[in-house]
Amino acid sequence: MSMQIPILRLGREYESYDRVELDLGGGRGLVTHTANPGLIRRDLLRIGEARAALDAIPAETLAAYCEKAAELFMEAELPVGDGRQSPREYVESLSALTRLPYSLVRMNMTKIHAAMSQVRTVIGGLTRGMPLEIFDRGLTELGDLAVNYFPTTDSLGVSLPSNAPAVNSLWIPAPVMKVPVLLKPGREDPFTPLRIVQAMIAAGFPREAFGFYPTTHEGGDTLLTTCGRGIAFGSDATVKKYSVFPSISVHGTGRSKILIGEDLIDRWEEFLPVLVESVSANGGRSCINTSAILVPRHRDAIADALAAELAKIEPRARDDEQALLCGFANAALAEGIDGRIGSLLKEAGAEDFTARHREGPRRVEAFDQVYLQPTLVACSDPDHPLANTEFMFPYASIVELPQAAMLGKIGQTLVVSAITEDPDFIADLLLSPDIERLNLGPYPTNRVQWEQPHEGNLFEFLYHRRAIQGDVAGV
Repeated sequence: MSMQIPILRLGREYESYDRVELDLGGGRGLVTHTANPGLIRRDLLRIGEARAALDAIPAETLAAYCEKAAELFMEAELPVGDGRQSPREYVESLSALTRLPYSLVRMNMTKIHAAMSQVRTVIGGLTRGMPLEIFDRGLTELGDLAVNYFPTTDSLGVSLPSNAPAVNSLWIPAPVMKVPVLLKPGREDPFTPLRIVQAMIAAGFPREAFGFYPTTHEGGDTLLTTCGRGIAFGSDATVKKYSVFPSISVHGTGRSKILIGEDLIDRWEEFLPVLVESVSANGGRSCINTSAILVPRHRDAIADALAAELAKIEPRARDDEQALLCGFANAALAEGIDGRIGSLLKEAGAEDFTARHREGPRRVEAFDQVYLQPTLVACSDPDHPLANTEFMFPYASIVELPQAAMLGKIGQTLVVSAITEDPDFIADLLLSPDIERLNLGPYPTNRVQWEQPHEGNLFEFLYHRRAIQGDVAGV
């Protein structure tokens, strides 16, 4: 028996002749109906209706709906195509498609719940504390100053990945900001964005504020370029593809890093748990996982100790509550990554320290899945091809580099956790244009504060400030 997931055309279910079939295991199947580019364009002709439906509801009420939706997302049985899905069934089905263990699916659920239940805090961080009335009136007062913001778009298109369900948190504030969202789910994760949408509808959001479009790469291009604003998740190739479109914000590889300063490097053992969590959290699949560690000395001692801890993370069955490592839905992808790392390790100046501590090869088959076991590579040169790269499993490099040279070598970095108390180094970090999010102190790179965006600012992406003067009393 197969579960059917139709297209959601601004609130209306629609079945397509083009379909993709996936295996959920245990004799169960999943059929997702595929939207063609023309259908997406036609639906966008009606986007004014979706915007009007959101405009008719005060932003305070929409925020309350989002808070209610958070509880429904976690606890309720919600519609999925021609059936309904309990939280337990969601966990099991998503795990079957993505190979995320149940424990990590639940962890991602918790992150999504936090983003929804704390949406006022999230939006407050994005707007720097402006009241929600800014979305109702376009106007608010900050002291004696009248401030006017207007929407830059009537729609937000989002092309989502399959590797990390919690990235859906980034678009969640948009409907509260009164911007309709059109979602292209990842092939292996149609469940998460659809469950969020159904929870929001059940909580009170107008149905027409949401589009759900499983589609091809061409359909994804259409969605992103036809909506007034777009968000895409993907590889460096995706970043390059969409870089010519100022209306599209691309969330690519993060290449997040930990930098330990000269002043604290001799205390490195205190920070070992931070390094382990930063590399391995969420199965190493997130852009905010650490992919490189820069230290001024003690490289080999740190590498050996960290490798020993990472090597303890071994493959387990997906329903094992202690499971921390993800299998690969695409075994060929795992083989390709393993082959590339193996090939690059043959170049001078790199050593896999985890190979000293684990039994067997990096790529293993276990529990009917293919796994890549955690890997830490020590590089003698920051320009080695394994020194500043990112893979979709717990992988990191460690390089020894003088503190003064670190910022010149990090390149564009999503998150930097700088373990230092040196005021001069901190001053340089604060002025670096290469760092998107900066953690000062021993904080894991995967630790997120909801009151501060970790990548881009959705409010500034969807709204623009206009200079205004004159009497606005009574407006």
